Amino acid sequence: MSLPPTRAISAASAARAGSHALAAALVPAVLALLLTALPAGAAVRLPAILSDHMVLQRSATTPVWGWADAGETVTVRFGAAVAATRAGADGRWRVDLDVAGAGAGAAGGNELVVRGAAGEVVVRDVLVGDVWLASGQSNMQKPLGERKGERPTFNHRDEIAAAEAPGVRLFKVARGRAQRPADDVAGEWVRCSPESVKRTAFSAAAYFFGRRLHRELGVPVGLIDASVGGTRIELWTPSAALAASPGRAPAADDAVLYNAMVAGLAPFGLKGMLWYQGESNLIDDGDGAAYTAKMAALVGSWRGAFGNDLPFYYVQIAPHLYHVVRSAKVADAEAAARLRAAQAAALAIPGTGMVVTTDLADDLADIHPRDKRQVGLRLANLALAGTYGRKDIEAWGPRLRAMQVDGGRALLLFDHADGLFASDRKPLSWFQVAGADGRWHPARAEIERGRVAVHSDRVPQPAAVRFAWDEAAQPNLVNGAGLPAMPFSTAEPGTVLSDTSVAVPAHMPPAAPAAGTQAARFSEPAHH
Repeated sequence: MSLPPTRAISAASAARAGSHALAAALVPAVLALLLTALPAGAAVRLPAILSDHMVLQRSATTPVWGWADAGETVTVRFGAAVAATRAGADGRWRVDLDVAGAGAGAAGGNELVVRGAAGEVVVRDVLVGDVWLASGQSNMQKPLGERKGERPTFNHRDEIAAAEAPGVRLFKVARGRAQRPADDVAGEWVRCSPESVKRTAFSAAAYFFGRRLHRELGVPVGLIDASVGGTRIELWTPSAALAASPGRAPAADDAVLYNAMVAGLAPFGLKGMLWYQGESNLIDDGDGAAYTAKMAALVGSWRGAFGNDLPFYYVQIAPHLYHVVRSAKVADAEAAARLRAAQAAALAIPGTGMVVTTDLADDLADIHPRDKRQVGLRLANLALAGTYGRKDIEAWGPRLRAMQVDGGRALLLFDHADGLFASDRKPLSWFQVAGADGRWHPARAEIERGRVAVHSDRVPQPAAVRFAWDEAAQPNLVNGAGLPAMPFSTAEPGTVLSDTSVAVPAHMPPAAPAAGTQAARFSEPAHH
């Protein structure tokens, strides 16, 4: 039964009055709740790298850190692992969690809980696995999809469509420069999917690396992409490491990318590092003579920042017409060969490995080879063999160990030489020989009982041999795994294993692979 009009008006007025009274009563309660919630975000703060969807490095000492009020007690819990500490005078705190046995499947669901005096921060959907940091310039930055002004990676549409991998997590570090080391970076973790690899423009080489590791190891893989095109190695190296380099004057942009994009990631737990850079140092310097020392400074400083002697796998620059289309500073076609030699010499740094790319350039006028899948797979093979101890994978191409002179011939002995052959079934290419006068001449080369015999009618007594010693060299010597031979010159220190100046990396697999060795070229397993 409806109320009389006057009564209805009175009831409506009463309802409005009641609403105002209720609102007035609720305001203090709501404010109290908000004020209670705010300190959890304000007093306890985590860096961006410790956030939803992340992968924690499976380790007994995985760092978790952040900021709180000075002197505040902070407790960190992840599953059964619990640790507590007190924030220092600067507000920073850190604990090391034992998450080595806290496995998490690809579906996620684990939570990292950080509690302070006023509240807690909860990080959700956390996996435990292996985390790799990928860095460098444009060839590392090149995304799986398209980028304006560049040719896209091979089969990019099909690869993006197949990028659903919830057990792989991606963190793209936002670009930035800083004069001092930052305590944080900008970025977020995302699940690997067709949408996320495209939206984040994630590194194609890093993606293919991580996907292969995930499939082979069956554990979650976290990938951090901190890369910027057109950048020199000095921009990625801490100032203190650069200052220790003899005879080098400081530059205004030294360390600016390290400060903004790497320093704020430390001390996040990593399994290893990937590096693809060198082109800008060749273009700007015109040569690569000092690049070995620069790599040593970078590797040593990054290992110091993240702790442990982390594996460091890198990519040698690919064939490209540097002195023709890139820079007047690159005086000749051998400058790129000298930088490659400097990169090869960096293998003297323990725990390193290098991918050779002389077979991957599809257009010599383009500094960006499109086959980033193969780059990623070869990096992954280095990690699988060198870091994870897989004996069934040959990760190295032939590398010259020694040269012997036999009359008018030079006999070359290689490591990782099982099944040597010419990839195009043509005569071996890009060999040169010199006599005592030091003048180089094209040479014929043949495979004989696992060795390569090199000779030239113009050099009756060989004194030195070099191979692929040109910016555009695309030689055809490969081993049974389909991996190209490493460029070398017996006249250059660091490119020959028997050089006393070069220490052979202790993790290098034996020359002859075990039975059942997987071919390195496009050898991913088919399962997802």
